[in-house]
Amino acid sequence: MNFDTQIYAEKAIEMVMSYGPKILLAIVTLFVGSWVIGILGKIFDSGLSKIKFDDTLQPYLVGIATILGKVILYISIVGMLGVQTTSLIAVLGAAGLAIGMALQGSLGNFAGGVLILIFKPIKKGDLIETNGVIGVVESIQPFVTVLLSPDNIVYYIPNGEISSSPIKNYSINQERRVDLTFGISYTDDIDKAKEVFTNVAKACPNALTNIGPDVFVSELADSSVNFAVRPYCKPVHYWDVYIYMLENVKKELDKAGISIPFPQRDVHLHGQK
Repeated sequence: MNFDTQIYAEKAIEMVMSYGPKILLAIVTLFVGSWVIGILGKIFDSGLSKIKFDDTLQPYLVGIATILGKVILYISIVGMLGVQTTSLIAVLGAAGLAIGMALQGSLGNFAGGVLILIFKPIKKGDLIETNGVIGVVESIQPFVTVLLSPDNIVYYIPNGEISSSPIKNYSINQERRVDLTFGISYTDDIDKAKEVFTNVAKACPNALTNIGPDVFVSELADSSVNFAVRPYCKPVHYWDVYIYMLENVKKELDKAGISIPFPQRDVHLHGQK
């Protein structure tokens, strides 16, 4: 019994002497390496901020660089412990392939987010319309884009759907046209009505004075002469101009004695013979 205990003790001492320094070195490397990666990540982040790099793409690059650094660190630590890293890399590659096939949708959304950040069809603060939703871009996350609609509803739209769908970006151009249509009666004065529409558009507080407004007869409809009235404004003032025009055009037409026709139907009753 003493003989067996002595053998086990000798083997334990041998293993400690053999693997102890390697384990100690691996632990030290893990802590020091993690600390160095953290410092380098902060330096990389600070450097991108100094050159005024894109605010949306910057977290992606810093995150990817940090993850790659940690993967290299962990593989190096495993190699210090005597594990064949070539076989480990092959196993990790096979596992990555299996995980990738299982998460095709999520990876597609991640790839869509990368495409959005690279080609920049949208950015934070833009007013866009996509997949039947209109809203301001709150953030572009790795898998989803967050939109805030005008009625204060938050939408999370997968990046894969956004990158593969048409996008209306209302914020790219600095001037936006507000398309409005007003009808007057056939018995009213066209020139007088045109003057009313023009004056209201020019008096609008948020309408641009260096462009437009465009005012012209757009249609001779069944019961009205329709005018296209198109003032221009900054994208952020679109709804302010829209609401102002609707309200004040009605007031000014009433003052000018110009009527806004509405559909009417004449019913003729014939007596029985």
